[in-house]
Amino acid sequence: MAPVIQAMQRRSNSFDVKVCVTAQHRGMLDSPLELFAIKPDYDLDIMADDQSPSRVFAAVLEKLEPILKNEQPGWLLIQGDTTTAAAAALAGFHAGLRVAHIEAGLRTDNKWQPFPEEINRRIVSLLADLHFAPTENARQNLIDEGIAGDRIHVTGNPGIDALKLMLQRPVPPEVSSLLDGVPVILVTAHRRENFGQPLANICRALLETVRRYRGHIKIVYPVHRNPQVDRPVRQLLGGAEGIVLLDPMDYLSLIHLAHKSFAIVTDSGGLQEEAASLGKPVLVLRNVTERPEVVTAGVARVVGVETEAIVAEISRLQEDNEAYRSMSNATDVYGDGKASERILDALIDFK
Repeated sequence: MAPVIQAMQRRSNSFDVKVCVTAQHRGMLDSPLELFAIKPDYDLDIMADDQSPSRVFAAVLEKLEPILKNEQPGWLLIQGDTTTAAAAALAGFHAGLRVAHIEAGLRTDNKWQPFPEEINRRIVSLLADLHFAPTENARQNLIDEGIAGDRIHVTGNPGIDALKLMLQRPVPPEVSSLLDGVPVILVTAHRRENFGQPLANICRALLETVRRYRGHIKIVYPVHRNPQVDRPVRQLLGGAEGIVLLDPMDYLSLIHLAHKSFAIVTDSGGLQEEAASLGKPVLVLRNVTERPEVVTAGVARVVGVETEAIVAEISRLQEDNEAYRSMSNATDVYGDGKASERILDALIDFK
């Protein structure tokens, strides 16, 4: 959302933008706000230890309602498929506001994968007045669900706008310190559907990988603060040779580390798009992805969460130069860095 907010601020004759954050993850919020020089007008401050999606949903509904009643904005802009996004869309509906959804139309057609995002984004789609789809495939998903074509705009994803902005900045020292000539595999794994045994399988795969390629691969894993991720990952991987466990990285550092990496292994959604733009092979730690474009483009493979399959796919990238080259082609399938301006143009032109 940061590039959209910044674009609105540049077009101050057309937009008066107010920013509301939930602070669902306080420690992971303040850094990007500072990075993009964004000062929230409202901070819901809902963070609580080990909070459930239901608790987040209820807190956002309760705290956002008086803000919307006070502001009565012409548009409520929502991005993505988090529980916050679904709750905000419903709050906007209750307040009688026009709702615009950025990153609309992503689907797996499996309500449990990813959980709870697949249902969250469907809720937002039911309530939105305008839908900003990142790709033609996402647009078609919305049309198949009965949404009028003139309410859908294919804009690309402003997340790619943000990525391109970050690449213009110098490589942070904390990233440079991780680069010692050994190829880096960037790993992120934090999804709720991977809690428990799937996450244990992923960790075992990482241990087997560094054992098999000792001294020839370094795994760097910024670990999500959720205790259902942080505790087991540090218990299983802490102290392992060839594996570097970090606290969550700031966005600038993460983008530059992804850019310098040999490959990316992740269950993240946004990182699949970023890897495609960077031309980095990405192995998706899920059974299905709502971003089939990365698979079609040949830069990603959905590998699931079984230990043997993950090790086999990492080994293929390490040992098969042709397989690696075939997955290393940058693609702008998720945007050319101008999504934010297209979004603002569509808001202005809305009738």
